[in-house]
Amino acid sequence: MRKIISFMHISLDGFVAGPNGEMGWIKVDEEIFDYVGKRISEGDTALYGRVTYQMMESYWPAAGTKPGASRHDIEHSKWYNNVHKVVLSKTLNETGLTNTTIISDNLADKLNEIKNRPGNDIALFGSPTATHSLLQLGLIDGFWLFVNPIVLGQGIPLFTDIKDKIKLKLVPVTRQFGCGVTELNYVVDRQ
Repeated sequence: MRKIISFMHISLDGFVAGPNGEMGWIKVDEEIFDYVGKRISEGDTALYGRVTYQMMESYWPAAGTKPGASRHDIEHSKWYNNVHKVVLSKTLNETGLTNTTIISDNLADKLNEIKNRPGNDIALFGSPTATHSLLQLGLIDGFWLFVNPIVLGQGIPLFTDIKDKIKLKLVPVTRQFGCGVTELNYVVDRQ
């Protein structure tokens, strides 16, 4: 069975964005871009909430073809255009969307159906609201966190309204990047 892995930048105090969704505090550089690019290159399905999907859709489809596009933009744009996108949204519909499935109801059933199809793990990018919903349904199987060296003090937390304890196991693939970001990988311990 495929797993849903949440990919998220996080502050040291557990926030994924500022109080108004600000993300300017997130540190990214070529080292992180290269690492993430290699890690997701084999992925065939990306999962987004509506807000993150619309942000991605407004940039990535054409990013690789713009004059002066970086190597990262070219590679990620190609990946984005080829990967199957699954979007959790009650307001979007699939009309006119390429290689995209919209899920607006019965999240658990529909995502479990996708998890049971052949393929690689499903990458949930950003999307704090979607992450919160999937956590409450017990559908997230792991976390790939990029801990940024900053304390925000307030904002949108990664973990909120958790009703039951979620036990995690640290996967020994931890890396520190030159910009000070530390990557931590956890799998959900369902035992």
